[in-house]
Amino acid sequence: MRTYERSETLNRLPKQFFADLAKEVEAIEAQGHDVINLGRGNPDLPTPDHIIKALQKAAEDPVNHKYSPFRGFSYLKEAVATFYKREYDVDIDPENEVAVLFGSRTGLIELSQCLLNPGDLALLPNPGYPDYDTGIALSNADVELFQLLEENGFLPDYNQIPEQTLDRAKLMFLNYPNNPTAAMATESFFDETIARAKKHDICIVHDFAYGAFGFDGEKPRSFLQSEGAKEIGVETYTLSKTYNMAGWRVAFAAGNPSVIEHINKLQDHLYASLFGAVQYAAAEALTGDQSVVKEFIDIYEKRRDTFIKKLREIGWKVEAPKGTFFAWLPVPEGYSSQQFSDLLLNEAHVMTAPGSGFGTAGEGYVRIGLLDSEERLTEAARRIGKLNVF
Repeated sequence: MRTYERSETLNRLPKQFFADLAKEVEAIEAQGHDVINLGRGNPDLPTPDHIIKALQKAAEDPVNHKYSPFRGFSYLKEAVATFYKREYDVDIDPENEVAVLFGSRTGLIELSQCLLNPGDLALLPNPGYPDYDTGIALSNADVELFQLLEENGFLPDYNQIPEQTLDRAKLMFLNYPNNPTAAMATESFFDETIARAKKHDICIVHDFAYGAFGFDGEKPRSFLQSEGAKEIGVETYTLSKTYNMAGWRVAFAAGNPSVIEHINKLQDHLYASLFGAVQYAAAEALTGDQSVVKEFIDIYEKRRDTFIKKLREIGWKVEAPKGTFFAWLPVPEGYSSQQFSDLLLNEAHVMTAPGSGFGTAGEGYVRIGLLDSEERLTEAARRIGKLNVF
């Protein structure tokens, strides 16, 4: 059988970190072990019933059996504007400042393709979501990393980034509440980001995937709440986390009209728009009963409190996350992130994500998802405690 060589574009793509984690779990499960998988970011709760009913209703409507408008139905973009006004008191022009995305991961990859030429520079957080690299690799652009350190609350210190690097940079990715560190951003941080972006002509992409999830009564801030944000950037938002719609693959970008137009132009060539029934259900999610979101936040907060308490009982000195549904936990002395993650999987049958998979500054941590029941999280802590490493 003839074998065809991959293109240079494919060769530039990084390894798929999360796919490799899934294979590790499958291998241990194939040996007959019960694995508590806390390494993923896949919500375990069901999509709310009223959203499912909206999909069912819309699926029966013949208008949704045809191709949808290339750039999405106006009612969905209007729902995005309604959502932003209600949640953040931000005014959004639904036709010029919203792009419907086929999942935010896709949108984040597309943004690099829309804005970067070969040799251009993008700034990425370290540690950070690994798939930011994908779009940059497809664009054949360059990357510089800025560190997120615990002593700075996992916020970047822009004074540590050389001026010549900021001058050369064309694009910067940020993500708060943060994956993997679970850190929260402040109003002053976003204001400083906008000032720096204006000074150095950098487009900001704020990945707001965990925008709903702040604990202890703290509501995460939208980047677009800061004055001037729409002048220099966009924010992406997924329905995967807030409404447990991960498999539905629907999200949006909002903000700078020129960037929104670029996304729409690229997607005009890639897709014939999202299934209309999914768009209808997404609009219902954004504008319908929001009490379900509060219920989800309460569930994750109870899981957090239970899990952190149990970890402290076994001697693991950990801090409770302020947001997201992740915990960013220091590994015990004498282990690398990968070694400790391997130990937990092979000996305790608890899957975690090694911090080194999120960048060199993630070394020394593991990321654990609060994505199983309190009972299973308690069992995970019990299994870890039996290893006697703390």
